[in-house]
Amino acid sequence: MTTPELSWSADILDGYEAAPLPTAQVGKETVARTLVRRVERPESPRAIALHVHGRNDYFFQTHLADAFTENGAAFYAVDMRRAGRSIQPGDIPHHFTDIAEVGEDISAAIDAAIADAGDLPVIVHSHSTGALGAAIWANDVGHPNLAGVILNSPLFGLQLHGWKAAGIELTPIIGAIAPRWVMDPAPTVYTQRLAAADGGKWVFRDDWKRSSGQPATAGWLGATVSARRRIAKGLDIQVPVLLAHADSSGPDKFDNPRVDSQDTVVDVVPMREYGPKLGPRVQMSEVAGAMHDLSLSSPEPRQTYLATVATWMDTVVE
Repeated sequence: MTTPELSWSADILDGYEAAPLPTAQVGKETVARTLVRRVERPESPRAIALHVHGRNDYFFQTHLADAFTENGAAFYAVDMRRAGRSIQPGDIPHHFTDIAEVGEDISAAIDAAIADAGDLPVIVHSHSTGALGAAIWANDVGHPNLAGVILNSPLFGLQLHGWKAAGIELTPIIGAIAPRWVMDPAPTVYTQRLAAADGGKWVFRDDWKRSSGQPATAGWLGATVSARRRIAKGLDIQVPVLLAHADSSGPDKFDNPRVDSQDTVVDVVPMREYGPKLGPRVQMSEVAGAMHDLSLSSPEPRQTYLATVATWMDTVVE
């Protein structure tokens, strides 16, 4: 399959360019996807690094791109369908009904990045829901150039108890009947703590990464629950996997004294349990004092994570 030549233009981030990927068809709906690239790259890159964002997210982490570039990679990021740069009028942000939709966007981004940067090994760096989708994609589809997958706090389980834990198990049924029904308004302390506008450390567009949270549809919840059930049974990803996560989870509340040094979004316990069952070459890494997105944690755990990524990358690409 020939990848159409992309039309690059200046991105909202200085030093970056963006281009629309070929659209995808979901039933009668046409969805957009966007590829972002760091303009400056190594003279002779040894790999392509592709960043895959999570829910209520898009690519803005330029320091992550810097780290991969310093380690010899040509850096790209995909803003997936109904997210960030790819949101179109009428879209329900981050809505999907099948985790395979994440994989379709990863495949399209890799093909375009290879066409742009050359026939290089590919490292997929993925976060949260994007990491859940990347794990399933790497197992089911993959890519001939795929050299390894990094899972940054993958959504393998939520911190739910009692009736909420029981109720979410019904969402695949509900999602099949009413996929667009909003089941969870999802207020989030975590994102507010990140936002510079609220006193945090990071600058991002609130319309693309809402500090108030992004409501979850029954379709999205059902799709992620179905994907998590597959993860729990084990996969057989044949390329090396780095799964990194915080050292603990805690409540997503302002009165949590460790709100800035725990994963307050997903549960780390299923990561520890299911991670080793993803394939024959899985490296587990626990980062003390980290938040949900390890790359957005405070300086010490952030540097620990980036150093771990760099060392691991040296083992999978020359």
